[in-house]
Amino acid sequence: MTRAVTRLLVVCLGNICRSPMAEGALRARIEASPLAGRVEVDSAGTGGWHAGAPPDRRAIACARSHGVDIGGLRARQLRAGDFHDFDWLLCADAANLRDVRRLAPEGLDGRAALLLDWAGATGGEGTVVPDPYYGGHEDFEHVWRLVDAAAQAAVARLLQPSRAPA
Repeated sequence: MTRAVTRLLVVCLGNICRSPMAEGALRARIEASPLAGRVEVDSAGTGGWHAGAPPDRRAIACARSHGVDIGGLRARQLRAGDFHDFDWLLCADAANLRDVRRLAPEGLDGRAALLLDWAGATGGEGTVVPDPYYGGHEDFEHVWRLVDAAAQAAVARLLQPSRAPA
């Protein structure tokens, strides 16, 4: 008997800052929880101009400073099949969410949500993960705090009996 797996796809604009950081945080928190082996995480961008590139060096350094290695990840663009392959497409901000829903096949746009809202990690920070690309170290640290809080909240959400993977 195979065990059901929940599949999460984190989406931002170029898949070099926010979504790979969120993917790394989610993977780390999931692997350290009872959900290990039962939840898969990937990331993508709505744009394809960075496809095949590693995450931004600042994103790699920030994640590494928190004990998470995202250096082996490679950017990719959101694909039509992702809407069928993933249970949730978790978007960094409202523009990403709008774009993802616009690209969704009919009837599947409900699988897209804002990452922080879906995880229940809004707690006064708002509902979006801001793009740190044009910022500095402190902007990447702020994003890390948001995506790590979302990762912790996502684990709690998925551990709830009514939402846990089988």
